[in-house]
Amino acid sequence: MPAARPARVPRADNRLPLILDEAARLFAARGFHGASVRDIVRAIDMLPGSLYYHFATKEALLAVVYAEGVRRISESVEAAIAGRRDPWERLEAACVAHLESLLNAGDYAQVVIRVRPSDAPSVAGELVQRRDEYERLFVELVQALPLARGVDRRSARLMLLGALNWSQTWYHPGRDSPRVIARRFVNLLRGQPDRE
Repeated sequence: MPAARPARVPRADNRLPLILDEAARLFAARGFHGASVRDIVRAIDMLPGSLYYHFATKEALLAVVYAEGVRRISESVEAAIAGRRDPWERLEAACVAHLESLLNAGDYAQVVIRVRPSDAPSVAGELVQRRDEYERLFVELVQALPLARGVDRRSARLMLLGALNWSQTWYHPGRDSPRVIARRFVNLLRGQPDRE
């Protein structure tokens, strides 16, 4: 009687982190449509078809990169606000962490800001869900603020997040730090002059 063949163990491919990093780099630099599968795999010495061992589509790859970007930003913000009680301090700490993620932390965060869900319709719902999960942190932070009666908190939150996200287009390292920018934005929302 022949010996039983061992069950096939799925191949462990240590290039998956390289695929994700390269996809994040190219999506951040060129946008979703500007980064081809061929471009992504070329830098890590893979054949284009090999990518599909890991991801059924380029859109599925984007969804994983986007989710990782949201995870990294969220963890940074959650760590920054942990243990703080004052609502203004919590908001400022969250803004600093958000800006540091965008301006200093690299490609994954840039994908979250630069790639629009409409760029990849087959995964748009998933991208919107990830973005909304993250923005719930800011919903709670703005809800806790002692704002003047009648202030539209949704508009205040959207304005703040829009300003934070847009900073990556005009930010120059060395001019102002993420901490200074965050403080200024929060003071504008607070209706106070800058403390410096």
